[in-house]
Amino acid sequence: MSSKSSIAVNRPGLAARFKLGTVRAGFALGGHLAPQHTVNRAARLFATPFASSRTRAQAVQGDDEMQRGQLHVNGETIATYVWGDPVAQPYALLAHGWSSFGLRFLPWVAQLRALGYAVVTFDQPGHGYSSGKLCTLPEFTDTVHAVGQYYGEAALAIGHSLGGAAVALAQDEAWRARKLILVAPAIDMAAAAGRFFRFVHLGENLREAFYLWLLRRTGVSVEQLQVHRHLPALGSPGLIVHDLDDEDVPWGEGERYAQYWPGARLFTTQGLGHRRVLDAPEVIDAALAFVRGEEVGTRVVGSPNLSLCV
Repeated sequence: MSSKSSIAVNRPGLAARFKLGTVRAGFALGGHLAPQHTVNRAARLFATPFASSRTRAQAVQGDDEMQRGQLHVNGETIATYVWGDPVAQPYALLAHGWSSFGLRFLPWVAQLRALGYAVVTFDQPGHGYSSGKLCTLPEFTDTVHAVGQYYGEAALAIGHSLGGAAVALAQDEAWRARKLILVAPAIDMAAAAGRFFRFVHLGENLREAFYLWLLRRTGVSVEQLQVHRHLPALGSPGLIVHDLDDEDVPWGEGERYAQYWPGARLFTTQGLGHRRVLDAPEVIDAALAFVRGEEVGTRVVGSPNLSLCV
């Protein structure tokens, strides 16, 4: 889940700075002159995936084994990508992050297949080839759960960024994964909203109205989206991977997963940031070692100071 707006990410250079400056000035002024209109505009921006999710998805080709499909979830058509037979084989469900797309996980597929897993990934609403325009963490979670239920209990689920939070929140009696790997997972919607507020210069006086917009859209409060509240009940083994130089989702959010999740382990990297950490060879190697039952990373017991994992 990026703390940056689509304007900043997709339009580098002077034009982007000018456009971002205009957006910031508009939010700062609108927060005083027309607060409700400004909140509505800001919330829709917050819930709108970057257009690059679709263009990048269109630029990536699968392989000959990949089967494209569709599922219908909450009125949206969800594009799916499957390798192997998830009914006959243990399968891994892969959940991408904010403004990303399912085939972002291609570097993982061959190695998971070599371990005997079928692989399932998909595009979230408003992302890649799926329909929809707006998407928030509750929609992310609902889609993970629905795709998972369609294929049955997963042997493994891997989620990146907002997809990591969604994978954790999607676990319940109706669908679960026996092992979880969360890469750079966001843990706190309130913290993410705070980063967004600071980036677009939205006044703190609008925060409650912003939260109310999200509640009206999804029926889920921001407090319910603080993932650490749900972690003590997770029974599945978990590995959290997070980079110290992550500027989008701070490393401390990954550490909090390991603190609240009984038995989970934290594998820390440095110099990979928020995006390269997903397909770095050392991360994939560590994750697959965890899948094979090897001891990876370290346990965290309430300490804010954690040395790098080896």
